[in-house]
Amino acid sequence: MSAFSAARSILTSLHEVMAARTHAQAKLNQVVEIIGESLHSEVCSIYLLREGMLELYATRGLNQAAVHVTRLGVGEGLTGAIAQNIETLNLDEAATHPEFQYRSETGEENFHSFAGVPIVRRERAIGVLTIQHVDPRKYEEVEIEALQTVAMVLAELINNAGLADEEGLGGSTEARTGQESLDGLKLVAGLAIGEAVFHQPRIQIEQTVAEDIEAERQRVYLAFDRMREQIDTMTNQAEFGVDGEHGQVLETYKMFAYDEGWSRRINEAIDSGLTAEAAIERVQQRTRMRMRAISDPLLRDRMHDLEDLSNRLIRIVSGQLGTAAQKGLARDSILVAKNLGPAELLEYDKRRLKGVVLEEGSLTAHVVILARAMGIPVVGRLRNVRGLVRDGDTILVDGDAGKVTLRPGQGVTSAFQTRFTRSREKQASYAKLREVEPFTRDGKRINVMMNAGLRDDVAMLAMTGADGIGLYRTEFQFLVSAALPQRERQARLYRDVLEAANGKKVVFRTVDIGGDKSLPYLSSETAKLDENPAMGWRALRLALERDGLMKAQARALLEGAAGYELNVMFPMVSEPWEFDAAKDVFDQQLAWLKTRKAQLPSAIRYGVMLEVPSLAEMLDQLLPRLSFISIGTNDLTQFLFAADRANPMLAERYDWLSPSILRFLSRVVSNCEGEQVDLGVCGEMGGRRLEALALIGLGIRRLSITPAAVGQIKELVRKVDTREIGDAMDGWLASPPLDMRVALQAWAKAHSIEVD
Repeated sequence: MSAFSAARSILTSLHEVMAARTHAQAKLNQVVEIIGESLHSEVCSIYLLREGMLELYATRGLNQAAVHVTRLGVGEGLTGAIAQNIETLNLDEAATHPEFQYRSETGEENFHSFAGVPIVRRERAIGVLTIQHVDPRKYEEVEIEALQTVAMVLAELINNAGLADEEGLGGSTEARTGQESLDGLKLVAGLAIGEAVFHQPRIQIEQTVAEDIEAERQRVYLAFDRMREQIDTMTNQAEFGVDGEHGQVLETYKMFAYDEGWSRRINEAIDSGLTAEAAIERVQQRTRMRMRAISDPLLRDRMHDLEDLSNRLIRIVSGQLGTAAQKGLARDSILVAKNLGPAELLEYDKRRLKGVVLEEGSLTAHVVILARAMGIPVVGRLRNVRGLVRDGDTILVDGDAGKVTLRPGQGVTSAFQTRFTRSREKQASYAKLREVEPFTRDGKRINVMMNAGLRDDVAMLAMTGADGIGLYRTEFQFLVSAALPQRERQARLYRDVLEAANGKKVVFRTVDIGGDKSLPYLSSETAKLDENPAMGWRALRLALERDGLMKAQARALLEGAAGYELNVMFPMVSEPWEFDAAKDVFDQQLAWLKTRKAQLPSAIRYGVMLEVPSLAEMLDQLLPRLSFISIGTNDLTQFLFAADRANPMLAERYDWLSPSILRFLSRVVSNCEGEQVDLGVCGEMGGRRLEALALIGLGIRRLSITPAAVGQIKELVRKVDTREIGDAMDGWLASPPLDMRVALQAWAKAHSIEVD
């Protein structure tokens, strides 16, 4: 028996129950009997969320006296865990599960097997459907699938009867009044102000059980055709072009739209007896449950693309097409959404859309990549923001700090507007320095370079006046691709970047994947075991193990840089032999290209990122083999302090101006003096004015920073005398002040240097 034939058998009986003119309790009593008989299970029970507790509302097999008596808190016992996590449990021996709790009044001591699925409405659990069996056994996948389908239909019955808490888990979503500030995740930098517009009102499915399966199937076929036509049109009309990573994002999204596996699963759900809308929602629910079990952030983001398409498809098939994009934006707007797909963002009027706030979202999400290209500030991870804001509320978005202010008072709005104006004025003043070389007051040339990761980022070279790209993150091409990029495609990207750089230096860092940048198509069993992935099987370690990956990228870089100077940087080198092994891969590919008489780079320079502290102890051995070193302050600092930079509880322990990190950097500078090695700093530290001042004082003469910081750092450089700040730093390092940050700020103020 298939999952869908089992579900169809149950739904046929449930349809009659739901149509009957009996009260809700009697219907649910019949439901548990039908499910228990169909699945040959001694026990079937329904728990409903009532007044914040999960109440046993109907059962077959347990003690009837426990109905309306047994109540579990959310998260309490197996049933509470299912509701809290919105997950499915399937256990052959329930008592062995850490969340198991025995309730004597139910008489369930004789039952060993246990399976349960959440009853979900509006993405919130309003109850739990469970089955139990005397014999210890795992329930078959077909049985679990049938339970999940039935639970979806039950949600409609329960809601119509008003039996469960209306909002389910998560509390009231009633919008509040008064000013409220929220802290989220910085996704796309920038400032924005506008009125709240909800991206998409939730579509309510009015009917779940199908009357005519073939008619429902035809409705889905027509909806798929229309949706794919819309996607094709938007892909071709993307106003910022479809070349580069943005084009790859849209092509990956388009691939989902044409995925036969997805459409097949929806058709199978229709076979079980669901309407077209309910079938799409059923498959979407299953995807959401799987997403909750996935720790890989990139794979979760790709599944959000599929959710975006599901929302689009269900709107088409139901005829409820009214999104904010279709209705149009009447004024400057901040879009509010749980999450957003890339195609959905493209539908909005870019003149009116000023910012986006999301309940979810991550740095690697497709929509974030597109928003960055479009210059739209985005803040994510704002828990329940859709429940805290009303349509039309004023919202201030601070993408620089990851903060959002709802319904700001006049004083806060005025201060924000002043800051917004000042920011634009400063950017205008920095733009005037675009063609000005950054010399210090005592005539020292500081190289101010920029970091990049997308092909279109290279355009910022001319806009900012940066000296070059000191860090090109080649892994971005891998992150936005649905499969491992072919060597030819990699080579084409590298050549495009070099051509667009127009003679300025570009430093390509080989792929730094692993850790928080996992690829679903390139997994490692060892990586899955990493308790701390930031210090685990990632970057060069992973690339050397995956020698095919390293060889393909090496040849792509050599071919792409034909006729140009090629600068290659290896990430996360901890010992000299790792550099030698990586360079050997390039040497082998270079030799092979020479035998083919292929055009080669005009020069090749190799360097390392110094981010693992152990490498500093071996610099005397490695320096003769290097052309340059870039100190990666982001990872280096967290390794030195044993403080995960992603952990908010350790934020105060992650200080770039601690004497310990400054002494470490000073020692690296001293070790490189007199050597023919170009030493610089890559990372956010160099893009902050106060920290950049400290780095210049340590003797750092090359900074590679975010493009947005180039102008202000060039302006800072022109106010600094390296001898004065160098002498001050020597004194502070010899005898550290109580607070290095305060000391630096006081020095800067005394020398009329603005550092805030």
